[in-house]
Amino acid sequence: MITCIAIDDEPLALELLKDNISKVPYLRLLATCSNAFEAMEALRAQPVDLVFTDIQMPGLTGFQFISSLQTKPMVIFITAYSQYAVDSFDLDVVDYLVKPVPLERFIKACNRAKERYELKRAKPADSPGKAPDHFFAQVDYSQLKIRFEDIVWMKGYGDYIKFYLKDREQPLLVRMSFKELESVLPANKFIRIHKSYAVALAEITAVRKNSLFLGDQEFSIGEAYREAVEKWMQKGH
Repeated sequence: MITCIAIDDEPLALELLKDNISKVPYLRLLATCSNAFEAMEALRAQPVDLVFTDIQMPGLTGFQFISSLQTKPMVIFITAYSQYAVDSFDLDVVDYLVKPVPLERFIKACNRAKERYELKRAKPADSPGKAPDHFFAQVDYSQLKIRFEDIVWMKGYGDYIKFYLKDREQPLLVRMSFKELESVLPANKFIRIHKSYAVALAEITAVRKNSLFLGDQEFSIGEAYREAVEKWMQKGH
């Protein structure tokens, strides 16, 4: 069960949000709040997994509220304004909904939160003296085990990532962001070389100025990631 709170300064909008949440069987609403300050008190009393919040609210905006939290839950923004969508994803939100929100679109956003929640829970806990050798990812309707040693490289497509694996002809399409991916990949085994690419360090066969090779396959090294590649090379790997 995913615990959540709902925040909106408009009473009718808050009631509609409450009603929509009640229709999603895996959500448990712990509190409804008319502003960010009430939400802060609610979270002090009991942390939650997911926050539904408006953006334009008196006193403290939804952006300011989420940015102020030390421990950030998953967030779905629900607002009448579409112009904040790009900025919202800097906060790694699950989704951005523009009022009025059809129920099917609301449920789609909740399903995305559920996928992220299950991914986080499926991440293996670190064992003393032994690092995890795999993680679980949402593929279609299943949690699929992916072993780190089987990954050759990865390519991002917005909210999806293609995993190119050893002994698998077709790539595996997983719904997750690069930020989520980096939270599960061991830094000593993989390196991000471009906005859209990450590769297994063990598979790198050559580096040439702005390019990196995995066998005969060439990848461009993004300007923002060149320093990380150079540092890796300087370590003598």
